[in-house]
Amino acid sequence: MESYASIAVVSVLVVLLLANMQCEAQLSPTFYDSTCPNALSTIRTSIRQAISRERRMAASLIRLHFHDCFVQGCDASILLEESSNIQSEQSALPNVGSARGYGVIEAAKREVEKICPGVVSCADILATAARDASVAVGGPKWQVKLGRRDSTTANPAQANSDLPAFFEGLDILLRKFSNKGLNARDMVALSGSHTLGQAQCFTFRQRIYSNGTDIYAGFAVTRRRHCPRTDGDGNGNLAPLDLVTPNSFDNNYFKNLIQKKGLLQSDQVLFSREPTASIVNEYSNNPRTFASDFAYSMVKMGDIEPLTGQHGIIRRICSAVN
Repeated sequence: MESYASIAVVSVLVVLLLANMQCEAQLSPTFYDSTCPNALSTIRTSIRQAISRERRMAASLIRLHFHDCFVQGCDASILLEESSNIQSEQSALPNVGSARGYGVIEAAKREVEKICPGVVSCADILATAARDASVAVGGPKWQVKLGRRDSTTANPAQANSDLPAFFEGLDILLRKFSNKGLNARDMVALSGSHTLGQAQCFTFRQRIYSNGTDIYAGFAVTRRRHCPRTDGDGNGNLAPLDLVTPNSFDNNYFKNLIQKKGLLQSDQVLFSREPTASIVNEYSNNPRTFASDFAYSMVKMGDIEPLTGQHGIIRRICSAVN
């Protein structure tokens, strides 16, 4: 009896292991090779055109993928607009007035639909667009695992609770990343995407007027010129997250942190203590290590709770459920 029971237990474990392996195998860089062989080149062309029109869009697309994956997984839920059935994540505090690139993803989707209708998900287009955006501005390239499907729901409450905020301290940030299966090294590497893009005045006003010991005084004075102290005045005025090379993917972001020139409080805290300060130092000295780790962590982030197999749908347009 014991031997039969043991065999039964082993059989169940094998079935569960194979089921898990099958689920994992559904995400693959070759997922569309037979069903839509020109999907990736079509997406790449569309994304390159968008970034050639506005170089800042590279940062926006990387951020859009990040904000998608941190809310109920990489399922393109952030692309769903408000409707009678959908409470959109686009109106959540971390996204409203700042998340951008929705139209760029929709344009890429239209081009893909022309050649392979109903085959390629918006979630995969967004993941691929983030990679293509990185490459377009001199950043690393990585193989995007594909096979995600699109959600039929959005979750603005989770966007408000789970996305990192510009004012949060190191422990909270580490916990939020850990909750998504990402460690301290992933967090620092992914934060390095702030080598690109801009932030609005209201996100760094408190930092530049704090007279704190963690901000270089001359840097604060420079940023105050276009960010008045009074709340409401110039709230949307933009400043580059990387003052030195704001439109190029490099490691100057980490050098800025060491010089106490991080624009956001959530950036500067990475150099405040361990376990992140030594990683900032490492990346500031070794751009190749940073680029390699960034690519690795982007792939890892893209694995957060994807919908695969029979779960989810393939949306015809990214902003609405079919």
